[in-house]
This record gives sequence, structure tokens and C-alpha cells, in this order.
Amino acid sequence: MKKRRCFYLTAVVVMTLMSICCWRLPVAAQENMTSVDNGDFGRPERTPSIFRHDAHNEKAKIDACNTCHHVYKDGKLVDNESSEDRRCADCHDLKAVGKTPSLRRAFHLRCVGCHEKIGRGPIMCGECHKK
Repeated sequence: MKKRRCFYLTAVVVMTLMSICCWRLPVAAQENMTSVDNGDFGRPERTPSIFRHDAHNEKAKIDACNTCHHVYKDGKLVDNESSEDRRCADCHDLKAVGKTPSLRRAFHLRCVGCHEKIGRGPIMCGECHKK
């Protein structure tokens, strides 16, 4: 009986630790990010955008993840909620669906739109998509 309890307790602890590690994996992956993954585009027209996540956020003085990783519910932006644990393609299809922009448009609206708004950062195709 004690062996069985010890086995179950060990299994629960291991599964809990694995869950915590998997939950943190997408965030940790962003820390080492050097380019935007364009694999969802199948046969992309351009190279992946150069993007060093942490260096960008430090230079831009971005502290809140939801500045870029937004969440919408019923067509309205949800304050103080972040989607950094999800991929952009989880919400944005290759083609626009209703009011949700396509994946390509979402990237460009988020990145180029912010750069234009603050008057700094790359806005031309070749400035992000280096050959």
C-alpha cells in the first residue's frame, strides 16, 4: 500500500513539474528568439523577419507582454490579458476571417503599425526581411 502511494505521489509531482515547464516553454522560447517564424505561410514570399525579442523590448522599453500579445473577446480588446503562450496563427488564419486580419496583415499591423506610430523602427519590407 505504501509503495503504491509513493508511486502515485511521485507521478503527480513529475506531472506537475512537466506541466510547469511546458507552460513556460513558449515564453522561454521568445527570450532566445532571433526571427519571426514564417513556417505557417507554407511557401513564404520573403525570408523570416529578423526580430530579437528581448533586445527589441529592452530598446523599445516594452515591459508588458500584452503590448504586442493581445487578446480579443467578442471583438473587444481585453485589458491586462496576454496571449504570449499562443502562436499568432492560433487566432489569425492565412486569410482574413470576419474582422480578424489575416496572419500576414496581423504581423504588419502590429509591427509596422507600431513603428509608424512612434516614428522609429523599420517599415520597409527589406528592413525586416533581410536576404
